[in-house]
Amino acid sequence: MANCLAGHARALNGHIINTIEWVLSELMRHPQVMKKVQKELEMLHPVAPLLIPHAANEDCTVNGFHIQKASRVIINVWAIGRDPRAWTDAEKFIPESFVGSNIDVRGNHFELMPFGSGRRRCPGIQLGLTVVQLMVAQLVHCFDWEHPNSMLPNDWI
Repeated sequence: MANCLAGHARALNGHIINTIEWVLSELMRHPQVMKKVQKELEMLHPVAPLLIPHAANEDCTVNGFHIQKASRVIINVWAIGRDPRAWTDAEKFIPESFVGSNIDVRGNHFELMPFGSGRRRCPGIQLGLTVVQLMVAQLVHCFDWEHPNSMLPNDWI
């Protein structure tokens, strides 16, 4: 019974739990940057790799690609977060990349859109941000996180 309930809770809260697991994993590998992790993790590990499909309202051209009216468009936020034209060392964990930056996760900057953008962005954006921030803050405050003695940080991923 307990396993069944835990499975349902995990399914319902999967995105939040996955985000928190990644945060803790990165914190243990990089203890010197615990207070700088939030924005960086939103880029490295978006809630979902693809946004909900959109439909083009009119014919248009994006980066040289012609998109016909009514075409379905799927945005790959995982790839955007790793675009070397937008990010230096996109595959590396570098929280300082957001120091002095105006980039926001709410969908106004196309370099980082973990919650989508426009009318179809995630309606739970504020809840998701708040829950992850509070949970990570509590876990960092209450525990000293480190990798087991027999493991090296690069063995984790």
